[in-house]
Amino acid sequence: MKERWFRGRTAAVWLAVGSAIAAMAEAPSNRLPAAIASAEELLACMASQRHATRPDFVVYVPQVTNSALADTGNEHFLVFEGPDGSFMAVWTQSSAEARPDQHIVFARSEDGGRTWSPPKVIAGPARAGEGPMASWAFPLVSRRGRIYVLYSQHIGRYDNFPHHTGWLVGMYSDDAGRTWSAPQRVFMPRSIRDNPDPTMPPNVLCWQKPLRLAPGGRYLVGVTRWTSFAVTPNPTKSWISADSRVEFIRFENVDDHPEPSELRLSWFMTNERALAVEFPGNPTISVCQEPSIVRLPDGRLFCVMRTAAGGPYWSVSADGGETWSSPRPLCRRDGGTRLLHPLSPCPIYDLGGNEAGSGRYALFIHGHDGHYQGYGPTDTMFHRRPVYLVPGTFMPGADQPVWFEEPRWFMDHDGTPLGPVGSRGRLDLALYGSWTVLEGVPVLWYPDRKFFLLGRRIGPEWWPRTAPTAEVR
Repeated sequence: MKERWFRGRTAAVWLAVGSAIAAMAEAPSNRLPAAIASAEELLACMASQRHATRPDFVVYVPQVTNSALADTGNEHFLVFEGPDGSFMAVWTQSSAEARPDQHIVFARSEDGGRTWSPPKVIAGPARAGEGPMASWAFPLVSRRGRIYVLYSQHIGRYDNFPHHTGWLVGMYSDDAGRTWSAPQRVFMPRSIRDNPDPTMPPNVLCWQKPLRLAPGGRYLVGVTRWTSFAVTPNPTKSWISADSRVEFIRFENVDDHPEPSELRLSWFMTNERALAVEFPGNPTISVCQEPSIVRLPDGRLFCVMRTAAGGPYWSVSADGGETWSSPRPLCRRDGGTRLLHPLSPCPIYDLGGNEAGSGRYALFIHGHDGHYQGYGPTDTMFHRRPVYLVPGTFMPGADQPVWFEEPRWFMDHDGTPLGPVGSRGRLDLALYGSWTVLEGVPVLWYPDRKFFLLGRRIGPEWWPRTAPTAEVR
């Protein structure tokens, strides 16, 4: 999810009742940082903050003084292997999330991620006033080397939130990203959760790379569909209670090189079947978002989703992603303790590579339910830290098919906010990132405070020498 800024001091118990949630959305927080006063102040702290999370790769650092590009907001950072052997990346860039200058950029690295080309704007306005915003791009690479990039195109009016509402639009490159086709609309079926006005685009966000996890090596991805407020009004003043559910898309003909308008998408778990998790205290509202999928060694697919219930939930598919089990709380293991996490991305990745089905996984969480250093569950720009890596192992015959070790502290910073001048900046380490394997070593590519774009190797020191064991019946 991509958030607006709402401030709140929470009631004592986050999971208790909906009335407490409403109260926390109304009360001001006393933990908000001071506004960033000047470009000089921002530049002065950037040199030390760039390495606060101990990155091995620095992909992008905002220029701050460059008037030609709004670049102090960087997120939804998807790194992928290009058809020419390079690394490529698309991300959503702006002066700050949801501002009118939000746009899509593309960059490439020819030396294994060590250095990167300057980002090239491929959709949306480089500066405010140059056109409607474009957001949340994701790549699909055909077997013959065509690169498709699909994204959400704003139309000048919106339904729920300005940066959520948009038509699905696509373009492609046949020369490794040097030039791009004209954008075209990609067909999306209407949902019972969309605005009844058919001229209003839906509120659908795809936050991870589609992977070749479906039968026949077709691309599959999970998406969040936000319910229009014209269908289900938000019950509180905070964005975190807006109704949302998870659906799945399979891309049928990418390898045939169709025009973007002729891409065929099959949608699963839609309408009444969409995956849902009850919002605390309000059984009519679901908050279930941002699915992350891995393959299990037995061929099933395992999905982890963020929720507002104090921790992630999981679901499994035995038919290549067409049907999924009802979501359940993610625990350390069968009968074990729940893993704690606020409404923030909680990706799970395969140690052997995105589509490997290796049986060994890395889950990333914050290790708390939204109450952190005086912030509460609505303070999402500030409480989404630190980051813990949780090693996971496939357990044949278990109810929850992946069991997890004790969370291990992975990264944080010193509490310095980053963002555009005049704002309070951000403190969050929300993992709107991606995963590749470089020379046999996994790399997590991530935004730091939605400001820097970085990468970290995940070496063998993070993995237990022995897998969890149990008598599983």
